[in-house]
Amino acid sequence: MSSRTFQSVVLQMKDSTERAVGVIDSEGTVIACNELSCIGERWPAAVEAVNGGEGGVIRHEGYTFKALQGWGSQFDYAAFVRGEDAEARMVCSLAAVAFNGAKTYYEEKHDKATFVKNIISDNILLGDIYVRAKELHFQSEAPRAAFLIRQVETADSSLIDVVQGLFPDKQADFVLSISETDVAVIKQLSDSMETRDLYKLARQIEETVSSELHIRIVIGIGTIVGHIRELARAYKEAQVAIDVGKVFDTEKSIINYENLGIGRLIYQLPTTLCEMFLQEVFKKNPIDALDQETLFTINKFFENNLNVSETARKLFVHRNTLVYRLEKIKKLTGLDLREFDDAITFKVALMVKKYLLSRGIKS
Repeated sequence: MSSRTFQSVVLQMKDSTERAVGVIDSEGTVIACNELSCIGERWPAAVEAVNGGEGGVIRHEGYTFKALQGWGSQFDYAAFVRGEDAEARMVCSLAAVAFNGAKTYYEEKHDKATFVKNIISDNILLGDIYVRAKELHFQSEAPRAAFLIRQVETADSSLIDVVQGLFPDKQADFVLSISETDVAVIKQLSDSMETRDLYKLARQIEETVSSELHIRIVIGIGTIVGHIRELARAYKEAQVAIDVGKVFDTEKSIINYENLGIGRLIYQLPTTLCEMFLQEVFKKNPIDALDQETLFTINKFFENNLNVSETARKLFVHRNTLVYRLEKIKKLTGLDLREFDDAITFKVALMVKKYLLSRGIKS
């Protein structure tokens, strides 16, 4: 970001206060100040103090500081005012507001990361995408993929910093803070990269986060797109991958939109239609009439590709015992799982039931 933007704000404030007012960057260098002799000075001790302040107003060695808004847990810029009294606190807070406004305006005009975030958030018109891309010298046509990283149990603000360490090229790859729990990665790919390479990259992210932060995450992967106008779709696909995976693939931590299969279709159906489907399939008895042992047997039968002998071996039961159980299921539901069409219907019905339960519908 250009220091001239901050300096122009400082100069406008010069007539409003006799205090020294300015901005330091993340390394503690004074990049703007109404006392020109201070520009270029380095205050490394102030960096640690501001980072420890968690975004609040802090006092340090005769100055008052307040970090400007940023996407990471470490500050990028901080406003400062000479003095530690109440007036210095008030002036610093007001200066931070002015600097934040200037910073936001500059980023919207010149920052590629903000541009990408606006695209995936649908905060920019399609026609404006081409104009802004040209202004920013942003490569419009290039293969890119969207990853959504979601923290499952805890929200650690250090996540974005760890992920940013994996993508040092800030002109081609963008790591964006979406919410307290979500971080998006827009990765520019080489022409030779394929879907399986995206999975390897997601696995690398997961292993690094687990190793450094010891937190559990899930990662959704959208399809590869060739133009920046398609990034919003790719990002939404990554969101859907996580949402659908939470229902149908609860054991997976990395879910690719392309591999969602029929679960993606079910997830998009109206719940009323799903309820009607279950009523039509289970005319004799509702699916809830099946006990847990029977459902476990059914799932094992599906896992072993409807192979009676193999399923019996995995269940440690005699083949005839399994056949008896399958006959019992046929009497209860009217569906013979040894028949492919009936097996498909039952499998879909189980998924529909699971989907309804995820929506809080128990009928």
